[in-house]
Amino acid sequence: MATDSLATAQRSLGDPSATYPLWPPLTQGCPRTSTATVSYPVEVDYAYDRVPAGLFDRTAGGHGLDRWAPLLPPLAAPGLGEGRTPLVDLGDGVLVKDESRNPTWSHKDRLNRCAVGAAVATGAPGVVVASSGNHGASAAAYAARAGLRCVVLTSPGAPPAVVSFLHAYGAVVLPVPVEARRPLLRRISAEYGYHPVSNLTPTHTGHPFGVEGYKTVAYEIFGDIGVPEAVFVPTGYGELLFGIGKGFAELHRLGLAPAVPRLFSCEPAAGGPLAAAIRRDRPAVTVPVGTTAAYSIACRVGGYRGVLALRGSRGEPLLVTDAELATARDELARAGLWTELSSAAGLAGLRQYGAHRFEGRMVCVSTSSGFKDAAVGSLRVAPVAPDWDTVRRRLDEDRPGPAPLRSPGQTR
Repeated sequence: MATDSLATAQRSLGDPSATYPLWPPLTQGCPRTSTATVSYPVEVDYAYDRVPAGLFDRTAGGHGLDRWAPLLPPLAAPGLGEGRTPLVDLGDGVLVKDESRNPTWSHKDRLNRCAVGAAVATGAPGVVVASSGNHGASAAAYAARAGLRCVVLTSPGAPPAVVSFLHAYGAVVLPVPVEARRPLLRRISAEYGYHPVSNLTPTHTGHPFGVEGYKTVAYEIFGDIGVPEAVFVPTGYGELLFGIGKGFAELHRLGLAPAVPRLFSCEPAAGGPLAAAIRRDRPAVTVPVGTTAAYSIACRVGGYRGVLALRGSRGEPLLVTDAELATARDELARAGLWTELSSAAGLAGLRQYGAHRFEGRMVCVSTSSGFKDAAVGSLRVAPVAPDWDTVRRRLDEDRPGPAPLRSPGQTR
């Protein structure tokens, strides 16, 4: 199987006629179409007429992201076995794409395999990232794997599991206020030559190579079940949403998929910049963010990628409350999946919208492990006397909760 990238150029999402060479990656969006208030991302274009026959055959070789190398930017950084995550059947046509099975327990590993690869290919001595969660942990891992230094601008209240990841990988951890992150990111990048793998612009553009890694979620879903009727995606900046949409659009372009599934963005009701952009018919907006425990997707800044993903798939934006997120997280736990609260947004969105509105299969993406939540480590259980009367009393008190889920495929 061919392993060379077919990436040819970068193209503006604000004006597809504006194209740029593949190198260097345009980490500050499109310089021609962006304005002082709206930043337009660029995407990677490919020689689609040269895609190897059989790339999407179920019997094709290759592992993880390397299998899809022709339709990804050059994978210059070594991998960690990212990708190949399972679809877990909850029954009644609902499946969960469990991204916690990636090396650092989140979907961000797909992004950082590509983004850190760009740092390697451009000869950068390190990477710099602004993140208090999954992105920082993943960037640190892939930088360590590639032999690069990693600087993480995080928040003083970062979850303990994330901080443990960062220190384990040898990252330089700098807890700073949120408003200081982007200026420091720019300066570290400029003065030290470190490659930025997170956003530098007023509205979100992110890394043009990194988002391409998310297309592989669509490739894997297609390989397992074909095209589902809908995909519900936890959404912060909209990169995962866009990547999944682009992956299915490529499959359709290549004549392999009959259509692109409807995409549903699932944002915290406390914020929701993508829902606001759709409602106001704007390319991107900034919104205030209220109190929410879904810190991973509680974004005040939106990006144009999410708008394009919803428009291109006849999708809809959804806003989910913390109560709905907690209910969905508990449902996933009863199915044996422990997820971060933010990661339950996909299932929360589906339950809010109503699975009965679909006739085919529905995929809810779950992005990260429950170990990443800020509250992890605070739970304590009081010791129990080991006599039978005490044990029996506890068993009688702690009766099982709701009835167990139906077996996969079992009907009502």
